[in-house]
Amino acid sequence: MSSSVRTTTLPSGEAIPVLGQGTWKMGEDSRRRAEEVNALKLGLDLGVTLIDTAEMYADGGAEEVVAQAIAGRRAEVFLVSKVLPSNASRAGVQRACENSLKRLATDRIDLYLLHWPGSVPLSETVEAFEALKEAGKIRHWGVSNFDTDEMQELALLSDGDKVQTNQVLYNLVRRGPEFDLTPWMRKRGIPLMAYSPVEQGALARSGKLEAVAARHGLTPAQIALAWVMRQQGVIAIPKASSQEHVRQNVAALDIDLTAQDIADLDHAFPPPTRKRGLEMI
Repeated sequence: MSSSVRTTTLPSGEAIPVLGQGTWKMGEDSRRRAEEVNALKLGLDLGVTLIDTAEMYADGGAEEVVAQAIAGRRAEVFLVSKVLPSNASRAGVQRACENSLKRLATDRIDLYLLHWPGSVPLSETVEAFEALKEAGKIRHWGVSNFDTDEMQELALLSDGDKVQTNQVLYNLVRRGPEFDLTPWMRKRGIPLMAYSPVEQGALARSGKLEAVAARHGLTPAQIALAWVMRQQGVIAIPKASSQEHVRQNVAALDIDLTAQDIADLDHAFPPPTRKRGLEMI
C-alpha cells in the first residue's frame, strides 16, 4: 500500500485505506468497460486498494469490471461487496455470495455487507454471514444504510458485535449521521464508510466550495472529498471512471484543511442540530 494513503482500523484490528474506489454505475455500458477497468487499475497502482462493489450494481456487471481490474493482483486488494436484502436469508446469502465470488473471479470477499435493512430477520442474516466466515468465503461482514436504532438492534444480537462497518450516505450536504450515528459508531470503534462523498458530482459544481478550493489551488470536488476523509474513523468511496478523476481523488489525501476552512464549510453546510432520518440514494 502506498505510504501516502492513510488508513483507519476495523474492529478486527485490520488497517484499511480511508480512500476507496466505488463502482456504482460501472458495468452498465460495455463501451466504457476498458476505461472503467483502467481507472480501477490506476487506483491500485496509487495505493487505493479498497474497492467497493455490490451484486446490485449493473446486475452484477460492476463485479465483473472489478474482476478484470484485480486479475493477477488479488492479494493487493481489500474487496467489499454487498448482498441485497431480498437475498438475506440463510440460503439466499449463501447463494448470493457464491454468485458474487464467481463474477469477481475470487475465492473470498474481504468485507461483505447487507445492502440495506429488509424483511429477513437480522439475526438470520448475521448467522449466514458467520457461516460464510467459517467457510472462508468472506473474511468480515458489515451493514449498509443502517440508522442508529438499527445499529443498536444489531448490537444486541448474538455475534452482532462482529460488525465491521456501516456504509451510509455522508457528505457536506448530508451531515445527518453526525448527530447520533457517527458518535455511536465511533464510541465502539466501528468505521463509517461514506458513499457518494461528492453527492454524485453535485458538490463539484457547488459555488459554496469555491473560496476554500481557491485557497488551496484545487477543485471543489477535492475539498469535499478531503472534508469527508478528515473525519475520524470515516472511509470515503468515490467512484472515478477515468484515470484523471482517480488522480484527483488521490490528491485529495494530501489536502490539509485549516481551521478557517472548516469554519467556512460549517457556515456553508451547517452540521445537524437535531436527529434526521438516515438518507439514501
